[in-house]
Amino acid sequence: SHTVDNATQAPPMRERVKAIIGGSACNLVEWFDWYAYAAFTLYFAPHFFPSKDPTAQLLGAAAVFAVGFLMRPIGAWMMGIYADRKGRKSGLALSVSLMCAGSLLIAVSPTYETAGLFAPAILLIARLLQGLSVGGEYGASATYLSEMAGKNRRGFFSSFQYVTLIGGQLVAVGLLLVLQMLMDERSLESWGWRIPFVIGAALAVVVFWIRRGLAETQSFANADRADAPKSGLVNLFRHHPRQAMTVMLLTAGGTLAFYAYSIYMQKFLVNTSGFSREVASQINAGTLFIFMLLQPVVGALSDRIGRRPLLIGFGVLGTLFTYPLFSALAVTRDA
Repeated sequence: SHTVDNATQAPPMRERVKAIIGGSACNLVEWFDWYAYAAFTLYFAPHFFPSKDPTAQLLGAAAVFAVGFLMRPIGAWMMGIYADRKGRKSGLALSVSLMCAGSLLIAVSPTYETAGLFAPAILLIARLLQGLSVGGEYGASATYLSEMAGKNRRGFFSSFQYVTLIGGQLVAVGLLLVLQMLMDERSLESWGWRIPFVIGAALAVVVFWIRRGLAETQSFANADRADAPKSGLVNLFRHHPRQAMTVMLLTAGGTLAFYAYSIYMQKFLVNTSGFSREVASQINAGTLFIFMLLQPVVGALSDRIGRRPLLIGFGVLGTLFTYPLFSALAVTRDA
């Protein structure tokens, strides 16, 4: 007889689908909370960074957004270790709790007019919490989906992390479009920008409840042995230095490219090309929708031809075409 390695043996298809749907839905809510800040920056920036120059206001809001990114690797490290020791679903539950706290803090935060410098300070604290959360979310959800997928369908099933990541951003932009249609600009600038953060905090509570019922992965069960090596930053670079640096550089390049097109592009079209907020948001939503639909296709393709050719193609095409595309858009005008 022969034995099967439980670490790579996938659970039954029904259990896999249930876990992936549940994990993906929760992932969508987390990323909606994270991207609501970017989608509504054009409206709340003047309340926290008063200035007669719109560019200065956006730069202040962008600086706080950037600080959230500084917390993401810390969150990934801390909650990656936590998930290795307490379980994937425990790590996911912790990450959504931090996201809920950050969204709620933004929703109720005072403005600069009423609280002075305390207003941007509160906004900064909220984004630090959200940065820790989404840093842990990204790694934990990727691990959870890939371990649930099994070896032969890992690219396809793991692609739903990015489907829901983009879906969260798309929902945030979609909510912005709906509010732009239902509310006048003055109301949206005055108090309407708080709505997505209230919704995000409420949905995070629902996600916490859902995640408590998710199945744990077999890989974690196998790793949770007394003789298994404990995860940690020192052990990672001691035993896998080349692999760790490769993953870090690939992730950094991909993240930079993704946010340049998905987050900065909306502000670029308004501030540089002269598009209206509404039209720029519509363009952003349309491109994100197409990008989201491509994820399972490319994920399934990677299961057939491998990850390496696709990563090389992304690097080459991104290097060659990003500057020409942005240069062309800089001189494009809304007809």
